Amino acid sequence: MQGASGIRIHIIMSNYELYQYKGCNFISNIYTIEHLEKVQSFEIRHSDVVAVTYPKSGTVWMQQILSLIFCDGDPAAIQSKSPIERVPWIEIPFLNFLSNPTPRLAVTHLPYHLIPEDLKKKNGKVIYVIRNPKDVVVSLYHFQNYLTILSTPSSFEDFLREFLEGKVIFSSWFDHIHEWYTHKDEFNILFITYEEMKQDLRTSVQKICDFLGKKLDDEKLDTVVKYCTFTNMKMNPVTKTGTIENKSASRAFFRKGIIGDWKNHFTVAQSEMFDGIFQERMKDIPLKFIWDSK
Repeated sequence: MQGASGIRIHIIMSNYELYQYKGCNFISNIYTIEHLEKVQSFEIRHSDVVAVTYPKSGTVWMQQILSLIFCDGDPAAIQSKSPIERVPWIEIPFLNFLSNPTPRLAVTHLPYHLIPEDLKKKNGKVIYVIRNPKDVVVSLYHFQNYLTILSTPSSFEDFLREFLEGKVIFSSWFDHIHEWYTHKDEFNILFITYEEMKQDLRTSVQKICDFLGKKLDDEKLDTVVKYCTFTNMKMNPVTKTGTIENKSASRAFFRKGIIGDWKNHFTVAQSEMFDGIFQERMKDIPLKFIWDSK
């Protein structure tokens, strides 16, 4: 892992411990209560941009996209620094988002009730990336299988149950989506789906540029798209490790990145059970989800 100073930090733990702070699960030794308490009082500038995701929903992807948009599509500007240095997490203590030059770019997995209060005053801009939850749970399952910092799930069935009960990092996917969406009017916010980005990255990048008020000509837009494809990011040693480095990091952060991988893991019964819970929990949220790549 690289800190803001550029020093590579190795986190090697055979086990991890989840602790709860104000209803959200965090990993000990990475997230501290002291820092989380400070986050809500962070001063947010009008020019700040914060991308919000639930884990395994395209966070590193958004770090790359935002970096390239704000350097006008110049790939040389992103080669020397990892995504976490260019677009840091606001909830990780040693990544000093506040000291970065304007425009400050950031990402976060934080739920609505733990984010900086200034964002709720429509200071800055928020991009919320949503991914269909069946693919999220599969990606998170493999993430915990590959990284030594996280305990290995005993089975997909057990992990699916924990996911549905919110007993995973950053707690319930349903609560995360529900809180952010129902409070959307408090923010200057754009909702975009992981799946629409996969299906038409160029149109999605243009949509993000329009929201941010950034004008890129066709050549620069094409360059952003080129360096934000899954293949290029997976092959790039600067981007492929995401935030945590070990022998399996690149596999964990860039495994498949496809739509509909859940079909290779869910049984029919599990899928039907998940659908029932989804219908109940999301009945008042009119967001559309893409479940397959057809």
